[in-house]
Amino acid sequence: MKGFRFPARHGYAVEMSPFLHNTLACATAQYYGIAGCGTLLVLEQREADIVLMRSFDWNDGLFDVTWSENNEHVLVTGAGDGSLQIWDTANPQGPIRVLKEHTQEVYAVDWSQTRTENLVVSGSWDHTAKVWDPERPQSVCTLQGHEGVVYSTIWSPHIPACFASTSGDGTLRVWDVKASSCRLAIPAHKAEVLSCDWCKYDQNVLATGAVDCSVCVWDLRNVRQPVAQMLGHSYAVRRVKFSPLYKSVLASCSYDFTVRVWDFSRSPPLLDTMEHHSEFVCGLDFNLHIPNQVVDCSWDETVKIYTPPCLAAMQPSLA
Repeated sequence: MKGFRFPARHGYAVEMSPFLHNTLACATAQYYGIAGCGTLLVLEQREADIVLMRSFDWNDGLFDVTWSENNEHVLVTGAGDGSLQIWDTANPQGPIRVLKEHTQEVYAVDWSQTRTENLVVSGSWDHTAKVWDPERPQSVCTLQGHEGVVYSTIWSPHIPACFASTSGDGTLRVWDVKASSCRLAIPAHKAEVLSCDWCKYDQNVLATGAVDCSVCVWDLRNVRQPVAQMLGHSYAVRRVKFSPLYKSVLASCSYDFTVRVWDFSRSPPLLDTMEHHSEFVCGLDFNLHIPNQVVDCSWDETVKIYTPPCLAAMQPSLA
């Protein structure tokens, strides 16, 4: 396991580069995000450790980060002051653009994987999601419908102009950007839903993680009940991520200081529990280029990169 410590900064989100197999970005905040500023860290994993390549400061906490899908140097962050920052790692001076429309904290940002779209979606404590063209100063559209904080906004990897969101109102919603409307609202949990992610191999399957400590898997063709409900975390599930290699495998991180790996096609579904943090684990991602490698970040001021033992033992199979 490799680690990197960033003193006086608490990790909120981490994402591996879609282009460079050893490059990752971490969004952090001072004072647990309650006050102070934020720092975007651009890191590179080496043979034996992780090194800092670039750092960018912002005058409020940074809560999420997403890499551009068409420029390996560009990233977007979401901040506590309601703004999105567009950064270029080749330009150390500061953000190349700031997008400010949200009236409260931006907790989620995601860059569309549909290469022809060039769109970013953001989710905010102001109960809205907004879609942006990063080249334009104003948002493309604002999606309203959630009755609570929007914690997560994730583009479908399969369906153009479609994203999912989760909220403090307990729902998972699927949105059609072209129609600027909500296609589906699922009462997913009887608690705040902090995260969602799309299965990489089935356009109808999503996972949610919530304050009720559960991870649920949903099939959009029949949403009356989840395909699977996975219990094991002892505190809120902060983030869920599907494996890029296995159809039914996903990871989750939690305020119980753990990362867990699940296979919802198995019984019991829990494959592994990693306990290498001493605070809330908030950020989680899979490396697209190095099979089964996971990166996470925590309020304990560290980023960790590792391969969960259960995945190291598995042979890639998309069945």
